[in-house]
Amino acid sequence: MKKIGLLSDTHCCFDEKLRNFFVDVDEIWHAGDIGSIEISDEIANFKPLRAVFGNCDGADVRVVHPVVQRFTLENVDVLMTHIGGYPNRYEPKILEMLKQNPPKLFISGHSHILKVIYDKTFDLLHINSGAAGIYGFHTVRTAVRFILENGTIKDLEIGEWKK
Repeated sequence: MKKIGLLSDTHCCFDEKLRNFFVDVDEIWHAGDIGSIEISDEIANFKPLRAVFGNCDGADVRVVHPVVQRFTLENVDVLMTHIGGYPNRYEPKILEMLKQNPPKLFISGHSHILKVIYDKTFDLLHINSGAAGIYGFHTVRTAVRFILENGTIKDLEIGEWKK
């Protein structure tokens, strides 16, 4: 069993609200627009970090984190990227990946809108954790926690904070 903390679009913000929400997780996954390598390092010093870079991330972040991560944890196949789209509206490169070999869990960011959608076409769960940072058009900051256990994704919780 692994407790996962998921966030995106921090844009240089990793504060006490996020630390408190993620205090009991085993890993933090960041779906891009981290903001700086210093924030990436700060998160990685707090909890083990898996991350992808976003369109607003500079070269320092892009050298450390890939555009796409594909991995398996607790028998759950995970695909994570920043700009991925949504069911029935995936980005073309992501759509090709899904057609060839769909994961069980697809994670993206970018939109600043929290969405959790089951995609019947590819038999996967799509999670976009919204925006955890203080910059952007969103009015509520969001992040997600969930558990992976022996091939299942369960106990999803949403954290929300006023900007």
